[in-house]
Amino acid sequence: MLRDNTWMRQRGYRWAVALGCILLVCGARAENWPRFRGPNGQGLSEAQGIPTKWSEQDYNWKITLPGTGHSSPVIWDGKIFVTCADETSRRGFLLCLDGASGKELWRREQDLAKYPINRLNSYASPTPAVDADHVYVLWPASDETTLAAVTHGGEDVWAVKLDGVHARHGKGSSPIVYGDYVIVSHEQEKNNEGAKSQWVAFARKTGEVQWRMEEPPVSNASYSTPCIRRDGASGAEVVFASNAHGITGVDLKTGRIVWNVDGVLPDRVVSSPVLAGEMILATCGAGGRGKRFTAVRAAQSRAAAEVYHLETRVVPYVPTSVVYEGWVFAFHDSGLVSCLARDSGEVLWSEKPAGRFFGSPICVSGILYAVTVDGAVVVLRAGPAYELLGINPLGETSHSTAAVGGGRLVLRTISHVFSIGSGAQ
Repeated sequence: MLRDNTWMRQRGYRWAVALGCILLVCGARAENWPRFRGPNGQGLSEAQGIPTKWSEQDYNWKITLPGTGHSSPVIWDGKIFVTCADETSRRGFLLCLDGASGKELWRREQDLAKYPINRLNSYASPTPAVDADHVYVLWPASDETTLAAVTHGGEDVWAVKLDGVHARHGKGSSPIVYGDYVIVSHEQEKNNEGAKSQWVAFARKTGEVQWRMEEPPVSNASYSTPCIRRDGASGAEVVFASNAHGITGVDLKTGRIVWNVDGVLPDRVVSSPVLAGEMILATCGAGGRGKRFTAVRAAQSRAAAEVYHLETRVVPYVPTSVVYEGWVFAFHDSGLVSCLARDSGEVLWSEKPAGRFFGSPICVSGILYAVTVDGAVVVLRAGPAYELLGINPLGETSHSTAAVGGGRLVLRTISHVFSIGSGAQ
């Protein structure tokens, strides 16, 4: 009975969720995909015409990258931006592709310094962010980290330097752009030669620092990418998830902490925060598996608090969950996929359709797409009953998350980019 009630009660939320995501893009058209996991990082699209099953002949195009990496594509007005790196020559690449043909329009190169990272990480892991004017790309290294803004035509606008990366697994968090700000989470771990952990907001047009929150190094650096929460009382808040602070809302314009729910993420945070009605969801983990899933309610006072949490086998570590209507879809590193009731965390179903996941799921018009580590695109219906719609092999390892732009699904493996779909809006 719970499943039936949840289905009927939440059907009306679909258009509200879609509208909220569109508003949060700050002027981006619905077909744009401006950051990691798309509009506001929620992994939601209303595109039509994307298949659930396909063959090699169905791709619009497939291109080979000049390097490797785990970053995800971003899309703006028919242009696709993606990064990769040649780890032998220590060169990073930002490529601009034509979304219709896959033709390379331009590339920018960046010198990279060798630095210690997890063997499952890459030199091109942060996903770029893009708005109507610029592409913002983060290049990490041990000595210094570069955040650069480039026009859609490939011309330099500005570049700023942050401390080098001092975290045992390398860099994972991606920049975001919202309004007049580019925001970066740059946490550092202890024994790092004095580098401080930082949350920083830059002016998107000039690169000037607008605010900076600094603190001593932490035990477990966060690899999470923040999102934006709109609140009628305070305007826009940047939501960060970390082991050091739990889940925190920071005023977009001032950097002032508005609310904080501490202690709810006791292990390393890799996945990113997700909005779920009045709640925010986040996970943490260690040793290759998720340890804790938490749902908190934000507030303008000490009333901000945890609503519920899970500490079971359904909790993912690396992948970020996706919320659709009244459900949460959690894709576990082990390959387990679970559907949870959004408001209570009750597990409605758990199945293992294919292999392991490091990339995160997205939901396109009620259909879930996620790429396994072995490079198989798992397609499921987003609903309270398990329904596998397709498994489509890409033929190569992938740690990346799919993107949607111009009515097409853009997929990235370690060294290739693919386009599939009819382009219907």
